[in-house]
Amino acid sequence: MSQESWPPPLKEWVAKCLGQMTDANRTDAQAELRQVIADAFVNKTLWTTDWAGVQLQSLLPKSSQSLSSFNTLKRKINDGMATSNKKIKKSTIGKSVSQNALDPNDMAALNRRAARFQREHDIERQKGARAHHNHAPLHSNYSNSHVLHSRSNTPAFDGDEPEAKSSMPNWDRFAIVGTSQDIFKDYLRLTSEPKPEQIRPFSVLQETLNQLKKRWREKTKYSWICSQFKSLRQDLTVQRIKNQFTVSVYEIHARMALEVGDMVEYNQCQAMLRNLYELGIPGKVEEFTAYRILMLLHGRNRSDLNLYVGQLTDSQKSHPAVRHALDVQRALAMGNYHSLFSLYVTAPNMGAYIMDHFIDRERVRALMVMSKAYPSLALSFIQNELAFETPTVAADFLTEHKAAVFQNPNSPDADKILDCKAAGVPLAQILEEKYRKVQIKGAV
Repeated sequence: MSQESWPPPLKEWVAKCLGQMTDANRTDAQAELRQVIADAFVNKTLWTTDWAGVQLQSLLPKSSQSLSSFNTLKRKINDGMATSNKKIKKSTIGKSVSQNALDPNDMAALNRRAARFQREHDIERQKGARAHHNHAPLHSNYSNSHVLHSRSNTPAFDGDEPEAKSSMPNWDRFAIVGTSQDIFKDYLRLTSEPKPEQIRPFSVLQETLNQLKKRWREKTKYSWICSQFKSLRQDLTVQRIKNQFTVSVYEIHARMALEVGDMVEYNQCQAMLRNLYELGIPGKVEEFTAYRILMLLHGRNRSDLNLYVGQLTDSQKSHPAVRHALDVQRALAMGNYHSLFSLYVTAPNMGAYIMDHFIDRERVRALMVMSKAYPSLALSFIQNELAFETPTVAADFLTEHKAAVFQNPNSPDADKILDCKAAGVPLAQILEEKYRKVQIKGAV
């Protein structure tokens, strides 16, 4: 459980409790503080508890601890006398706390602790504001010296303040730091706690990525490359490394998966990239935004598509890749197959690899429209209009879809004339049988 998942009222309450701790009660108060938070986490009441009204027993003056249960009951009484007595008791307790709990010798340490938590709260609010304003990139320097700070979303404590370690658990100390120097390592699913000697540190992982890119350019088999990338991603995950290098790893693997049609790995990378981008880590956000739009078009998921597009800013929509994907959406919605196949030919980045997964479906739809509009069509016209590479490829497509009904079947492919009326019936049948359901492998 990281401090990132705490609600703001809980963080303010923790800061308040830490400010009330002294050398005399710190050990008991910290133990009780951890137990209260752990119980709320187990009971799933972190976000529903009124933390402002929670009082640690160990922070009460010893003379008042025996009366704590009685004071709790008094708060539930609504008559005037109980209210008057409650005010008197609060006044008495406040004076006792101010005189006994806050040792003047600890004021400097308490002020430093309060300032530190205020800085952490400011950081949290700034992160929330950035997420609300379309997840603007963080202007941070993700150099190697910042790797340890990027292992977790938990705000880092100041290392030069001894109170930082004693006042709050440092969850980052449980993160693994690898020691293996192996450049390549096959992927194996973890079945037990990872060991440092089996995990590669950040510097080695950087060299691993460079070598994998080199091997990919040398036409190494994708199965081996994929295994190495999954192992690389696993080492990043177990070490809680989330920085610009992590984004680069997932982006490169996603592009490779698109190139070979491995949609399982692509969708896994896309899902992780969404999380990383939401953290404000810089990357090719617009490029993969366009890919997501195209994937939603492939799955014909109109509700998610409309919701996702509605969240885009004008700046994102003006990016060439995103604008192209939105033009594809518009062409499909309007049934403008001429515009659709022009966009298919001119797709930026690797958008055409995603469009490959639904372009045949749209070719059948376009042929159905054309078969109703024309009595016959030259195969060369169909080739150009539906973005086939050659007339032979167009003829093979019609044959595969049982629509290769030509008026001159013995002529060369470039001279063949399609009988549109005869081809319309099998095309409608194929559309219903083959393309009615969309199966997306590895969808997350």
